[in-house]
Amino acid sequence: MDSRQMRYFVALAETLHFGRAAARLHMTQPPFSRQIANLERELGVQLVERSSRHVTLTQAGERFLADSRAVLARFEDACRDARLVAEGQKGELRLGFMMHAAHRIVPQIVSCYARLRPEIRVVLLETTPAEIEHRLLGGELDAAITFAGRPFPRLRTVPVITDHLCLIVPSGHPLAGRDSIVPHDLETEELIAAPATVAPILREAIAGYFEKAGIVPRFRYEPQLQHTIVRLVAARLGVALVPASICDEAVVDVVPRALVAAPTLKVVLSVPVDSNNPAIAPLIDIVRDRKEPAAAERPVTRSRR
Repeated sequence: MDSRQMRYFVALAETLHFGRAAARLHMTQPPFSRQIANLERELGVQLVERSSRHVTLTQAGERFLADSRAVLARFEDACRDARLVAEGQKGELRLGFMMHAAHRIVPQIVSCYARLRPEIRVVLLETTPAEIEHRLLGGELDAAITFAGRPFPRLRTVPVITDHLCLIVPSGHPLAGRDSIVPHDLETEELIAAPATVAPILREAIAGYFEKAGIVPRFRYEPQLQHTIVRLVAARLGVALVPASICDEAVVDVVPRALVAAPTLKVVLSVPVDSNNPAIAPLIDIVRDRKEPAAAERPVTRSRR
């Protein structure tokens, strides 16, 4: 038995006439009648009662009609869904991102994607930059927003923004009233930063900022998450150099300040080269078409208390 036989029976049940049912399916009556007879033989039950003038459904036929309609409807849904998934209109997209992107970049991109592809389920996974490459190559993620790092032949990247480092200090700190900061202003400050094992690109940018000035930075605390770093600064346990994009919103007891010759950080969308998920293509288009000033172009100078 296959779906065609169900369609034949539904046509007969809806017309209660072999000739009209056959015509609906662009068939002649004899082969159509044989198909119904074959169906009854395979099922081992009588579905219709035939007479020279009337065709009526048996009780078994009534039940088979309801079930056939349900099966055919699900079959049509399955065919439609398969086409939509192949076209990138439906399915699932697993998007990873570092916490630095959670403040502004990810909400904007995901909001745009949801409007463009409402039937695609977006699974968000916040993780550390060091984990993102591993998860992409391991098939756990379809795409990820992270810092641009060393080129990797199995990954392709699309630029998102150019971010830059800024300084955050506790409110009332001596540097809170300065419009801009140079490395020597931080020579005696205790710093809070994620370790290189967690955010290697970010840690390299911070270390390089001091190295160019001939200063050895004094790292006191090394939490993994950027949110924790901000809270530790608010608790007056040190100062931190962080991506300016996370300073878009006011944080109580934390004041951002611009750095002179601030190091820049390129943020990219990273995607496995061999991925066959059609849901990725619309995401790439959104990122490429996205119009936003680079974070490095927006000075961070105002106090946020």
